[in-house]
Amino acid sequence: MSLDVPTALLAKAEAGDVGDAEFVDCVRRSLPYAWQVVSDVAGRVAAPFADHAEPPPTEAERGQLLRALASDAIRGGLERHFGVKLAFQNCHRVAAFPLSEVGGDTYRRFVSPRNQLLNQSPELRDC
Repeated sequence: MSLDVPTALLAKAEAGDVGDAEFVDCVRRSLPYAWQVVSDVAGRVAAPFADHAEPPPTEAERGQLLRALASDAIRGGLERHFGVKLAFQNCHRVAAFPLSEVGGDTYRRFVSPRNQLLNQSPELRDC
């Protein structure tokens, strides 16, 4: 399960739309390691970007990053909350770009197939 959704929030979602603030708070409580990493890079972001490249200490924490960044809804909520564009490589490298840098040379290089290939290593193959 990706998120630990409180009963009241689930009932609200069943009845209609849920606001970003409530959704992001659920993400924060459910995925604390992912929240910490994204908060860190978003808090340090400056042109052209800030990143976090350390592998998570446990597989459970790696799973949090994967769930947070693989979900369009979660990733989008985090991007709107922090006002950044997130990028993700391998199974743990998270970068935050100022919105003004999206589409620029550094951003395009970071998200390029070439850069993804260059950031591979045997120890990360099964992460």
